[in-house]
Amino acid sequence: MELLSGNEACAIGAIRAGVRFFAGYPITPSTEIAEYMAHELPKIGGIFIQMEDEIASICAMNGATAAGIKAMTATSGPGFSLMQEGIGYSCMTEVPCIIVNVMRGGPATGLPTRPAQGDIMQARWGTHGDHPIVALVPWSVAECFHLTVQAINISERLRLPVIILLDEIVGHMREVVSFPEKVDIYQPPKPTQGPDEFLLYGDDTNYDGPVVGFGEGYRIHLSGLTHRKDGFPTNDPKTIAWKMERLKNKIEHNKDWLWNFFYTDLGAETIIVCYGSTARSAFDAKKIYEKKSGKSIGIVRLCMIWPFPYERLTTLLRGAKKIIVPEMNQGQLSNEIERTVSPDVPVITVNRVDGEMLTPEEILNVLG
Repeated sequence: MELLSGNEACAIGAIRAGVRFFAGYPITPSTEIAEYMAHELPKIGGIFIQMEDEIASICAMNGATAAGIKAMTATSGPGFSLMQEGIGYSCMTEVPCIIVNVMRGGPATGLPTRPAQGDIMQARWGTHGDHPIVALVPWSVAECFHLTVQAINISERLRLPVIILLDEIVGHMREVVSFPEKVDIYQPPKPTQGPDEFLLYGDDTNYDGPVVGFGEGYRIHLSGLTHRKDGFPTNDPKTIAWKMERLKNKIEHNKDWLWNFFYTDLGAETIIVCYGSTARSAFDAKKIYEKKSGKSIGIVRLCMIWPFPYERLTTLLRGAKKIIVPEMNQGQLSNEIERTVSPDVPVITVNRVDGEMLTPEEILNVLG
């Protein structure tokens, strides 16, 4: 049993999942992740490097990943904005990419030491173009550990960026936790073809397929330009369409297991859909309301918000008469919830954007 912060648990999860390279730049409220990695990685033969900024950080991480090392970076809002071009490069080149974004108030410098959940849409659409993305949202210190391990495995399996969205509350709060002695770690297979036959972007490498890095004796060409199966740029329309469909299918072909990251307590006409630290307030509001009224309140807590589980939620929310969505923003995920339910079902948002935690009482006010 240990008393840890969410940021520390995230760093421990990364090391336990095999991360051996961290490039980052200090930024509140994520700096503790970099501090932990700087202290622990050299002890196990890993590498920590403080870069000159967040652009250099994600580029260094992409380079380490291309060389076959599991790598990660961590930041907050302004740094996350600077990383978007590097995230797009990771999408196009299909190298695993783990970015921890401990959200704070914005835009611009905003509220460096205060919580917010304003980067939800940026996590999905921050970089330009059509691209796949996965974003996980822990609500506790223990989940910071477990979802970080999951994020690394997902990124290795699908060969795409995975974003871990903490917020200042989850990153800095401390809880007593214990972690398993062993965690499941995905290891990509090596190709059976020789260097002259293997294609890094072949039909068998889109996900759960063989992978090689620089220095392993294979020809590898990485380019941010749209490319052929051998990695070299192309302007051929059919090949471009193939590449874009390939990226899309990383998600489309794996929804069955990607959409299993949620918690449900259903059977009520009013359902709260929540995530991150505001889910803690939602569970307290549910407990208080049910004790006072004798009526049940349903809960759906999302641990993964991208890819958004439209079809899964449509089934879960089918019997609801009212949906409540608490968020520390002006309403971002609530728009996605509205797309999943009938227009006759009201989706009521409970928002807070003043740098303070959204309270159970604010949710109780709309429960009636």
